Amino acid sequence: MDRDNSDAIRNVVFVAHSGAGKTSLTEAMAYVTGQTSRLGRVEDGNTISDFDPDEVERGMSINLSVVPCPWRGATVNVIDTPGYPDFIGDVVSGLRAADAAIVVIDATAGIQVGTEIVWRLVDRRDRPRLVVVNRMDRENVSWENVVQELRDKFGAAIAPIQIPLGDAPEFDGVVDLLDGTARAFTDDGSEPIPVPDALAETVEIAREQLTDAVAATDDELLEKYLEGEELERADLERALREGVRSGEVYPVVFTAATATHGARELLDAITAVLPAPSDLPVAPTANGAAIDFAGDGPIVAQVFKTLADPFVGKVSLLRVYTGTIPGDVELRNQTSGRNERLSGFQYPVGKAGEQAGVVVAGDIAFVTKLDNVATGDTLVSDGSAHKMGALDMPTPLFEAAISPATQADLDKMGQVLARIAEEDPSLQVRRDDQTGETILAGLGESHVHISLERIRRKFGVNLLAEVPRVPYLETIRKTVNAHGRHKRQSGGRGQFGDVHIEFSPRERGAGFEFEDRIKGGAIPRQYLPAVEKGLVECFVKGALAGYPVVDIKAAAFDGQYHDVDSSDESFRNAARLAVDDGYHQASPVILEPIVKLAIEIPDLNTGDVIGDISARRGHVLGMNPADYDGASIVEVEVPKAEVQRYATDLRSITQGRGQFTSEFVRYQEVPPHVQDRLVADAAAENG
Repeated sequence: MDRDNSDAIRNVVFVAHSGAGKTSLTEAMAYVTGQTSRLGRVEDGNTISDFDPDEVERGMSINLSVVPCPWRGATVNVIDTPGYPDFIGDVVSGLRAADAAIVVIDATAGIQVGTEIVWRLVDRRDRPRLVVVNRMDRENVSWENVVQELRDKFGAAIAPIQIPLGDAPEFDGVVDLLDGTARAFTDDGSEPIPVPDALAETVEIAREQLTDAVAATDDELLEKYLEGEELERADLERALREGVRSGEVYPVVFTAATATHGARELLDAITAVLPAPSDLPVAPTANGAAIDFAGDGPIVAQVFKTLADPFVGKVSLLRVYTGTIPGDVELRNQTSGRNERLSGFQYPVGKAGEQAGVVVAGDIAFVTKLDNVATGDTLVSDGSAHKMGALDMPTPLFEAAISPATQADLDKMGQVLARIAEEDPSLQVRRDDQTGETILAGLGESHVHISLERIRRKFGVNLLAEVPRVPYLETIRKTVNAHGRHKRQSGGRGQFGDVHIEFSPRERGAGFEFEDRIKGGAIPRQYLPAVEKGLVECFVKGALAGYPVVDIKAAAFDGQYHDVDSSDESFRNAARLAVDDGYHQASPVILEPIVKLAIEIPDLNTGDVIGDISARRGHVLGMNPADYDGASIVEVEVPKAEVQRYATDLRSITQGRGQFTSEFVRYQEVPPHVQDRLVADAAAENG
């Protein structure tokens, strides 16, 4: 494996709908290249890329993993990513580290929801791509139907560079359309055979379509083609590589991963037509500029994935964009401004590693124990001012209130939540100041619950997840005068405080205001801070349902005092009694948070989504086209209480195609029937 030559490196990320066979394909490629000595199976939990116990238990990828496959003098770094939408953050990370995407299609299912989602992700990140139609050995499979579906969905750039020799269990080989040769699969590879007569016409038509598509990307080649000259394989490969790089061509190949059929031919296609690191501009920097590829330039590397290992410590996977990293180096973290000593570089091979002497520009490696380096951080050598752009993680929208199962778990809760969020930056941990809850936000219910299970398994900390409390507030709607008199005499010095207060509503968001309107010394001013303090203490929990009271003005305008018995404590208690006297007269009301959602959905689901929002007491603000055909963005306002689990509900309504963003807008009064329910719930909770 030549890892000293950047031009011999191919960084590819496998993306697909969950269950399309990415991990099986990674396993097949690792097996045929000798990276592993036995062919693992997802069902048996022994694949090289799905090594996490949670992945083994569930039979699906949760983390991205990197498996380098040596092939004909090249190194193909395969980045296997999860297909389940809750873990799409790792797809984003994988796309940053890769130079091309390989979109895997299940031949039995065709284009699925996840296919559309990852295709758009690849589009938005402007990555070249190759399509693999996998599971060609399954029953009721038609390669022609799948190719036609791909063209209908993704356009004429879809261009098969192979024709399968047979469908379903008769998938016995492929015809290479670049030179028209056929190869039959064998136990240890493939062997050349004549093109079957029954396929001759199909092959001729397909070769002509491919040649048309490829020649159109190269003026010189197009001229030869129009003049009737026979195009050589080398010419076609060169033009195809340029067409793939520019996004004008999406080559299609066919595999049956669990039998390793087509894995070698896929590796040939990757090395022949997908770009090397030096063929593409580097991913954009934070200021939008691009870094020119330079193997001998200053070092610029970015951490694209962090793993929290309870035994090894932090494991940081990084992609080197420019420069060559020797075995021991000091680099500056552009995020923190600190210098970091890096040593002991290894090439990732699933969960294992291979010692790396040097890591050249374009390659992927990992180091351990970089405690002050996080996912997305850029590491540079002295003299470089470059900083890579952020990974642009999706916004987490499924929130859970986290609590410890025991006191011992409480002592470790903050630390382990921080570590799991560092490992997966599509998770967010925060404290809700209004409710006092610790919130863990993820991309879906499975994302949050699997993350808590990983915390339990990795760190031995048991955490519980509940629906977060809605941060309701209380306020008043009427101006009232209230009176509070605190008088106590029990021998010796007594307690006396008397205050009259006008309570009035303020505009939304104005907060609490205390005003001194005392005339003629009815209450000495030295006691007014105590009056204000008593009011503030009362408004922490409103008398209606126990929510904080906001947007209220309290004006002390009269009262009495006693030269001996009055004190700060007396007037603080008098203020409390004034609240008791006037609060319920002031027409108190509960306020609920209103959020604005921008819901991106297929046009076919628009009616269902709008109807569902209406049922949640929401209303539509407007509708705009999405950045791809057949979809719209519906903007709505809806009470937060009604969309606590909207991430799950929208996925159900749209069969997984919908997504949304959310932002707080304002507080507004709840309807009477909702207020009655909240008051009753509070009374029941308080006994």
